[in-house]
Amino acid sequence: MSPFVSQRSKKNSQNCKIIVSSYVNGSTPSSEDLGHLVAKMQSTGADILKVVTTATNITDVSHIFKLIPHCQVPIIACVMGDRGLISQLLGPKFGGYLIYGSIGSGKDLIPGQPKLADLINIYKIGRLTRDTKVFGVIANPVGHSKGPILHNQAFRETGFNGVYVPLLVDDLSDFLKVYSAPDFAGFSVGIPHKEAAVKCCDEVQPLAKSIGAVNTIVRRKSDGKLVGYNTDCEGAISAIEDGLRGESGYKSSESSSPLAGKLFVLVGAGGAGRALAFGAKQRGARVVITNRNFERAKALANAVGGEAIPMEALERFCPETGMVLANTSAVGMQPNVDSTPLPKEAMEPYSLVFDAVYTPRETRLLREAKEAGKIVVSGLEMFIRQAIGQYELFTGNLAPTELMRKIVIRDF
Repeated sequence: MSPFVSQRSKKNSQNCKIIVSSYVNGSTPSSEDLGHLVAKMQSTGADILKVVTTATNITDVSHIFKLIPHCQVPIIACVMGDRGLISQLLGPKFGGYLIYGSIGSGKDLIPGQPKLADLINIYKIGRLTRDTKVFGVIANPVGHSKGPILHNQAFRETGFNGVYVPLLVDDLSDFLKVYSAPDFAGFSVGIPHKEAAVKCCDEVQPLAKSIGAVNTIVRRKSDGKLVGYNTDCEGAISAIEDGLRGESGYKSSESSSPLAGKLFVLVGAGGAGRALAFGAKQRGARVVITNRNFERAKALANAVGGEAIPMEALERFCPETGMVLANTSAVGMQPNVDSTPLPKEAMEPYSLVFDAVYTPRETRLLREAKEAGKIVVSGLEMFIRQAIGQYELFTGNLAPTELMRKIVIRDF
């Protein structure tokens, strides 16, 4: 490559640029090794450098973010693989020369390479600056999340300089240690990290601590400490209450809860399940919990003074009528859209059915509950309400509630 660059220099060409590229297959070198690689590439006299590596963990991308600002010539740097996606989404913020996206969709997408349309329409890459605050949803899997669509539009419409990205995280503790800069200002926490998040935060809101699950982490500006919150609880419970009242508004003026005295049957004992169990108990409901892992169901039932039943007993469970069914498991989520935690013929004793799953928008559980004449509450209601709470925690401003609802109705 050097002789070619040298020959080009002799001719003093002003009409072309030389890009020197290096592709590290299967891994991402350490920051030190990347520095050595880039120094060697710069010695060729290249006008632009291109470094492509492969992520085995999302923390690998941090090496690229550290490398870009110290490069003496423009650099195109990205990390391939699903765990490397943020190298493209956040590249402009850290000074990357350019990024690229796919014009295709579906099976022809390269892991870690975003769609060009998403870069333009959702992330508005051209608006990112070094002052842009980074937020994101931490989950595994994370590709189904609609959070980037909602939060990025809300940030843009209100003039808040932030970007919200999907974060495929395997180890939450490692992720938070590596991405500890003030620029990484807050996170939504999804499956399976909500319970682990309690231990990873420096401080935890009392409600989230009692629930034992955190779905929102905010880096406090004054000292950089991570503070954990739970907006799932109020988001889901208020949606169910409004469903029982036949209302659709976010707030209700009634002081007593329509859940008081009702039998609340909960499927799932993970982070979202814990939020609903504590929320229902707080509203005066009698809580019954089932879960694939029965020991987890029993532990949660003991924590809220409720009852646990085996998953296989759910179809036959019919102690009374007018019960509420709430699914917080992943059953029925894309791509397994034909699955349901409870068949239609077993829904008779329930008055309301709630499903925390919102991809697809109408799950089989909700579709069959509607056919059976039950009140149905979509996971989108919980999603909207918990996101409103998150927006206020992230920005310190009142959420544009009506705008966020319009975004969900229009784009989800």
